[in-house]
Amino acid sequence: MTAQLLIVWHSRTGAAEQMSQALADGAAAALAEMAACEQVTIARQPAVHTSADDLRRAQGYVFCAPENLATVSGEMKAFFDRCYYPMLDSLAGRPYALAISAGSDGSGAARQMTRICTGWRLQAVGEPLIVNLGAQTPAQILAPKKIGTLARTDCMNLGGLMAATLALSQTG
Repeated sequence: MTAQLLIVWHSRTGAAEQMSQALADGAAAALAEMAACEQVTIARQPAVHTSADDLRRAQGYVFCAPENLATVSGEMKAFFDRCYYPMLDSLAGRPYALAISAGSDGSGAARQMTRICTGWRLQAVGEPLIVNLGAQTPAQILAPKKIGTLARTDCMNLGGLMAATLALSQTG
């Protein structure tokens, strides 16, 4: 049986979208290194286009979004609102990870998404990855973003961890 890693993302200024691509790249690289490409598929899709059926088909998840005003971005929250109750008691035990782009903190979005995932009874593979971009002025906050090499590497490592977790669950 093939497992699916679903990367659900939302981005306002490009940072979380780049992070989601790095997550997918890291997952693909880990699967290639493990010779497990046929054991795990990777799906990466915007939160606005992700449904409860998409969650149902996947065996592991990475949720990637910006923090806005100390909470998760509105579009990612709308995804959780849309899917939470239809998936309640359906996802228990599946692994997940969080990746958050932030101007300076990120902890509010991390807490909010962790609480939602806890309600679904998902199992975290580690602490949320928070990429702080230092945007503090209105112009910086609204400007298109580009993540740095370290942030890209951190995202790739997290994507690789998620893919390896799913691949190992297929063999165990």
